[in-house]
Amino acid sequence: MMLPGSLPSRSIVDDSEDVPVNRVLSFNGRLNKYFHRVTKNESIQKTTTTSTEAKSLGDESNTSSSSESLKRKLEHEDIPSWQEGRTTRSRPTMSRASATITTASRLTRSRSQTLANSPSSPSSSSSSRSSKTTTKKKRPARSPLTTSTISPPSLLRDTIPPNLILLLVGVNPGLMTGTTGFAYAHPSNLFWKLLHSSGITTIRHPPSDTYRLPELYEIGNTNIVERPTRDASMLTKAEMDAGVPVLEAKVAAQRPEAVCLVGKSIWEAVWRVRKGRGIKKEEFKYGWQNESENMGRVRAGDGVEGWDGAPVFVATTTSGLAAGMTLAEKQAVWNELGRWVVKRRQERKAAASSELDKALDSTVEVTECSPSNVTTDNVANPTCHKVTGELTSDTTILTESAGTGVSNTNEA
Repeated sequence: MMLPGSLPSRSIVDDSEDVPVNRVLSFNGRLNKYFHRVTKNESIQKTTTTSTEAKSLGDESNTSSSSESLKRKLEHEDIPSWQEGRTTRSRPTMSRASATITTASRLTRSRSQTLANSPSSPSSSSSSRSSKTTTKKKRPARSPLTTSTISPPSLLRDTIPPNLILLLVGVNPGLMTGTTGFAYAHPSNLFWKLLHSSGITTIRHPPSDTYRLPELYEIGNTNIVERPTRDASMLTKAEMDAGVPVLEAKVAAQRPEAVCLVGKSIWEAVWRVRKGRGIKKEEFKYGWQNESENMGRVRAGDGVEGWDGAPVFVATTTSGLAAGMTLAEKQAVWNELGRWVVKRRQERKAAASSELDKALDSTVEVTECSPSNVTTDNVANPTCHKVTGELTSDTTILTESAGTGVSNTNEA
């Protein structure tokens, strides 16, 4: 028991046992390991080292007296017995002289580093700059024309038979289009989707139906540049401009009713070749262009029939990489073209049916047969001959049967 007013006595407890009894400190007695206590042996060793350092600096008398006083204090200091023999971390004690030496050395070392890195030394700075310049590698400039040698040949072929309603003109084949030989073959391309949603095609065709479009819908396909690339931005202006006269010749040879340029960049190339300058922002518009801008115009002469050319419709690009317009904005432009194509297709069908009616109302060949011997039971030995004439709704053809003298009247 502990009497009131009396101080707790220090008891010797093994440090390995975590028993929080009669401990001066808290945290189950483990906080004492973070205090730096000095044992007798450590203090004697450190004081001797400090004394030797002080002797080297010439302060032998002062350091010896200070070390002796430290020894006496440590001898008379009451160190607990439970603390003896325990190795604890302690701060090294040093004199002011040693501290000044170390700080001076640190200062001089840092100064030497700063002097070495300072711009005052031209040799070091020049050498460091030269080493930096030598380590840097310059990237060679990419020339756009070198990619033409890398591009594989395209398997896509033009489909431009005569008497087309519409000729679709793309920029150039993509890599997948050039490999497969089918137009707009990449899944992200909106070409086949916009053709169907605008009414140009009755169903959404796969790219493999590229060569069936002329017979199904009287629609052809070609490109202004034949070299395939990942996207149209890899083409140069020189390549685009060189394809304009080739496109004009194709249109003049096959004479489609209209030409659709699938992409703004195609019309910009046509404008540069025709006008000798780039098109201005206020001069450009999607949709039908002026009649003076018709494509493939042919002058009459030397036995060649003149032709006013095909009207030009500028549509949006269908590439999935182009995000300048929304799908709704692209759809609105293509719907305008789709309405015209559907109208022209209906007009062609109506004209074809009227031509067929005229052909049926033209020359008709009729065969008339009459029997030579007629009995009540059968007809034997018929005699036939052909009559040719114009057949109309109110025409009456009179034929005379051979050998009978009987006239037959046939209403058409």
